[in-house]
Amino acid sequence: MKKKSTKNKEEKNWEEKVVQVKRVTKVVKGGKKLSFRAVLVIGNDNGEIGVGVGKANDVIGAVKKGVADAKKHIITIPLTKYLSIPHPTIGVAGAAKIMLRPSATGSGVIAGGSTRTVLELAGIKNILAKQLGSNNSLNNARAVLNALGNLKTFEKTARDRNIEINKLY
Repeated sequence: MKKKSTKNKEEKNWEEKVVQVKRVTKVVKGGKKLSFRAVLVIGNDNGEIGVGVGKANDVIGAVKKGVADAKKHIITIPLTKYLSIPHPTIGVAGAAKIMLRPSATGSGVIAGGSTRTVLELAGIKNILAKQLGSNNSLNNARAVLNALGNLKTFEKTARDRNIEINKLY
């Protein structure tokens, strides 16, 4: 009993959004076999985000598998006190390329498609994003995850260069 309640607590702070549900077909000997593919994003509005894909014969099953897959691929990102990212970055996944730049306070999330969903669920409030290359929702979401994974904090950069944090400014 106790284990179940902790799982429910854990579930409550994760928000999930379905980015795309596609009906896909596979040609087999007897004809075409239909199934569904769901692309999901989960985040906790506090710098943790994950993207997952699930395939099943029904939409609900695909969504459940997508949530499980997203929880396996969660990353933690550094946020500034203005709820933005520390520096500009570029992310790549397949043919999709995403450019992310920190933005002024109050400008909001300037992005479209699955990129916007990923950034909002990560808890980022001020950012500018540009999709380059592909229109594929899954690859764009994964490219954003790649870009956010490449972010470094001032502390990490100072440690890597063996200098004091004051000398970075």
